[in-house]
Amino acid sequence: MKAEVFLPDDYRPAEGEPFMNDRQLEYFRRKLLVWKQELLDQSAETIDNLQDSARNVPDLADRASEETDRALELRTRDRQRKLVSKIDAALRRIENGEYGYCEMTGEPISLKRLDARPIATMTLEAQEKHERREKVHRDE
Repeated sequence: MKAEVFLPDDYRPAEGEPFMNDRQLEYFRRKLLVWKQELLDQSAETIDNLQDSARNVPDLADRASEETDRALELRTRDRQRKLVSKIDAALRRIENGEYGYCEMTGEPISLKRLDARPIATMTLEAQEKHERREKVHRDE
């Protein structure tokens, strides 16, 4: 088990320090755990709301509106469920020492990108190249 890493409340990863040092890894680990907990809390809230709203609405327009809202909420939760899986994968990469490096090129992913999207697995350039390739194959 690793020793606890001291991380000041105002810590932000900086380009001048060694890439993916213990402090940076702890910063991103905590950020991912907070994000995951927020998503899980929202999911539990959704389940409660859906159970509360599972009532029989006699008016057809009201019922249709409620069903639309429920379907939208479920789609949102499904996206968030997939996001939780990506967060778990990022946490595993931190544990394995692979976090912060592009899965395509092996190059470091910029700290700004990781701070904005801590589940990123590719550098911005590799992601753009991947998306262009994906678009070409989709258009064929």
